[in-house]
Amino acid sequence: MGRHTPLFSLHQELGARLVDFGGWDMPVQYSSQIGEHHAVRRASGVFDVSHMCVVDLRGDRVRPFLEHLIANDPGKLRERGKALYSCMLNESGGVIDDLIVYFIAEDWFRMVVNAGTRDKDLAWIREHATAFGVSVEERADLAMLAIQGPEARAKFAKLLTPAGAQAALALGTFYGRDIDGWFIARTGYTGEDGFEVMLPARDSVRLWQDLNALGVASCGLGARDTLRLEAGMNLYGNDMDETTHPLESGLAWTVAFEPASRNFIGRRALEDIRRKGSERKLVGLLLEDRGVLRSHQKVIVPGVGEGEITSGTFSPTLERSIALARVPQATGEKVQVDVRGKLLNARVVRPPFVRLGKPCIQVHAA
Repeated sequence: MGRHTPLFSLHQELGARLVDFGGWDMPVQYSSQIGEHHAVRRASGVFDVSHMCVVDLRGDRVRPFLEHLIANDPGKLRERGKALYSCMLNESGGVIDDLIVYFIAEDWFRMVVNAGTRDKDLAWIREHATAFGVSVEERADLAMLAIQGPEARAKFAKLLTPAGAQAALALGTFYGRDIDGWFIARTGYTGEDGFEVMLPARDSVRLWQDLNALGVASCGLGARDTLRLEAGMNLYGNDMDETTHPLESGLAWTVAFEPASRNFIGRRALEDIRRKGSERKLVGLLLEDRGVLRSHQKVIVPGVGEGEITSGTFSPTLERSIALARVPQATGEKVQVDVRGKLLNARVVRPPFVRLGKPCIQVHAA
């Protein structure tokens, strides 16, 4: 039996199909995965993300600690509530995890890391926090819900006080703040607009039920995966891990080499890779023939070499198979994918495939 979030019994009551995800029993879908996907794209849906790990970092030297720990620059966090997406690297530049950091106060930052990596993340963070006198507190008392879609913010705001609703609706993209006793953020969990709400575990079931009563659909990990892939968002363990680095994972934008004086973990390795040039890159693929793209399928780059699909799925929005793939740096606009021994044609595109419900690439008839 896996770990359970505070919403586990409610998921069972709602008839969710539960699967193991990173050691947690989580809902993959409640009714129709495609229906849940479209609910988020067209209206609103709610996801249980309480399996993710909320960590509070406190101390007088939290900022210097983060400057050492993560590849992006915490110097960008100057306004209270501002959030920053980054990778946490090992010495060879491999990705230990991708995460979000919030600036609460100069002696208090909040971090959210992935469920499947929480144990190794916490061990790594604590190991390096000691030298900076930083306390590391896992907030197991909190649940987290992601309310997503074009109608999500307005519907959720109905559950707040008038002042709280006004504050939440005024929240900028990639900001979070304490509102009505809950920490409410706007970081785009699925690539759609909405809120991520960190709240006491005891409040989570009531919030979910209140959202359902407002017409917000219950959504599982299946819809989350198709939504995030359409949005071109990497999934840890698929599109990057400790054997890959950000420069070959479409995450170069999350690495801040300036200021040059900031000696973050993995910097030297990434500078060597940057000087030599990365041999591989992460690209988007749109399948032009009929078929389904899946992880680990071989990508044939004519005259260049081979690559591999890291994440693949059928896109409900585009009604076509899409994928992220790690391929040789010299890959051009056309590739082939080995699908059960048959070579299918695919076009190399730049993610995202869909943004805020709108296709970002042109799809031709198959």
